[in-house]
Amino acid sequence: MTRIDATFERLARAKKKAFVAYIMAGDPNYDVSSELMAGLPAAGVDIIELGLPFTDPMADGPTIQLAGQRALEAGMTLNKTLDMARHFRKTDNETPIVLMGYYNPIYSHGVDQFLSDAKEAGIDGLIIVDLPPEEDDELCIPAQAAGLNFIRLATPTTDDARLPAVLANTSGFVYYVSITGITGAAEAQTTDVAPEVARIKAKTDLPVVVGFGIKTPEASNAIAKIADGAVVGSAIITELNSGKSVSEVLAFVASLADGVHTA
Repeated sequence: MTRIDATFERLARAKKKAFVAYIMAGDPNYDVSSELMAGLPAAGVDIIELGLPFTDPMADGPTIQLAGQRALEAGMTLNKTLDMARHFRKTDNETPIVLMGYYNPIYSHGVDQFLSDAKEAGIDGLIIVDLPPEEDDELCIPAQAAGLNFIRLATPTTDDARLPAVLANTSGFVYYVSITGITGAAEAQTTDVAPEVARIKAKTDLPVVVGFGIKTPEASNAIAKIADGAVVGSAIITELNSGKSVSEVLAFVASLADGVHTA
């Protein structure tokens, strides 16, 4: 059982939903993002999504694109991102870390070497947004064999014909993208999301968490009521880059976590 599986089991026993927080590794620099990451579990974060900076992040909106640019300009790399995970693991061996990014840096690193390094660094799962199910042999199947969860995105355009392919080799959880388009843009609407979550859950036993467009504790609460968890990313990055201290950002994160955990 992976840390992700164990986390969802623990939450299910407590009748609670999962709060997933996304941060960009190295934004605005290594030290600040490492400090932020270290504080996330105490702020109520159940699963950490660690963004891997990339030069061409096509699925990301301006907030996360700029975060990736800042990280790259500060010298962030795949190896340093894994170092961040290793540093985190020195004091926390329970909170799952999902590495979220694009295939190119992993391909450049070498898939086998990457999987070995990621496992050793304490990474639990991968979300690779530009690898469709047709490419499962590239990374998904080897990742599962290495003991990592491979988490797939489902979207409003994933119809019933496409859904089985999306779910086929997915593990850990399904990440439902609540709005068509890029991260951080519109607000997620529960009336639109609820039937979609139900449609996916009818086809899988995996937890379904919802991300994109969740910016407030009220929104995180509303989404968590209709799904197994909620993901917030852009709103946290916006707080971090508005001049607030890490402790102030963590207070905001805690308010989002409370929204999810009281659903």
